[in-house]
Amino acid sequence: MSADGDEARLRGEETDVEGTAGKTGGMSGGSGGEASTVRDVAKRAGVSPSTVSRVLGGTYPVATATRAKVLKAMRELDYVVNAHARALGGSTNKTVAFVVDDVTGPFYAHIARGVEEQASAEGRLCMLCTTHGDPQRALGVVELMREQRADCVIVVGGAWEDKAYQDRMTHFAHALDRAGSRLGLVGRPPLGEGVPATVVEYDNEGGAFAMTTHLLSQGHRRIAYLGRVPLLSTSRERLQGFTSAHDMLGLSPYPRLIKDGVFSRSYGYQATRELLASKADFSAIFAATDMVAAGVLQALREGGVRVPEDVSVAGYDDIPVALDMYPQLTTVSVPHEELGRTAVRLALHRDELPDSQHQVLGTHIVVRGSTRRRGK
Repeated sequence: MSADGDEARLRGEETDVEGTAGKTGGMSGGSGGEASTVRDVAKRAGVSPSTVSRVLGGTYPVATATRAKVLKAMRELDYVVNAHARALGGSTNKTVAFVVDDVTGPFYAHIARGVEEQASAEGRLCMLCTTHGDPQRALGVVELMREQRADCVIVVGGAWEDKAYQDRMTHFAHALDRAGSRLGLVGRPPLGEGVPATVVEYDNEGGAFAMTTHLLSQGHRRIAYLGRVPLLSTSRERLQGFTSAHDMLGLSPYPRLIKDGVFSRSYGYQATRELLASKADFSAIFAATDMVAAGVLQALREGGVRVPEDVSVAGYDDIPVALDMYPQLTTVSVPHEELGRTAVRLALHRDELPDSQHQVLGTHIVVRGSTRRRGK
């Protein structure tokens, strides 16, 4: 950037910070509790405002002693760099934003590890944001990260198949792209042709197809599916795999054994109790996630139903706790950490890898002790 450009960025920063003076409590540099400005830092450090700007930008050489004086003045004044002013200068903030429904969910936690590891390897900090399953909150978080100039915003989990939500997410993808950032979608389908986003999916439908085929091959014909979530892409794809496996053998799933719900342990427990109370005829349960399966196993155990002797149970995700369940859970393995690493790598290197911005990673079933051949 030219000297004139640098000065222009500095003036923009000063104007923006001073314009919010007195509205951001806890800063001590200005009079009457107002926010400190670049000029305040420069005066305290005994340097010019442009020198302070160079220290903040980190793109111009500054003598070590001078940098130390500026940083000391910033600490003493409790000066905070204004993110909007940096955006005016066209810089990013060297962060990767990671947006999930629930930070405590094992599925998300292991994808988060992959995101953090790759972000660190790329010299970026990782910022975690949660939406609590609220689509509107998800949109708000993406918008905030655009304003904060994150290098990329990685959104994880199924997409809500609602036109207004999809249109808004498409808008943000274009807005992030114009701002020099990138929207990354993990575990959800693309937004459409020409939308600038990095998409890293896993074979959701294929995994469910393989697991259902496994259960059918063991002689199970009445298979309960617990955890259909209307309008959620993940649920739709898994149920499609479940249905397709039946179709391949000329069979049809039993509609009364397909239950709506949410991806939680408590739902799996309650839904299974209701199945048992209804005296429904089934020999296997395919839980939409491993956490749902954990609740299923508890309810069956309390109901005196043996697994797998009386009922086979399968899950989806292969989170670590699947090995701690009793019996150990047969499930669909998802490459959690690789999803996160791949999304960050492709998003940050989109200019170098323009033809690799949509990846589909494989899934496979892991057969453990919770399933067996019917009547064996």
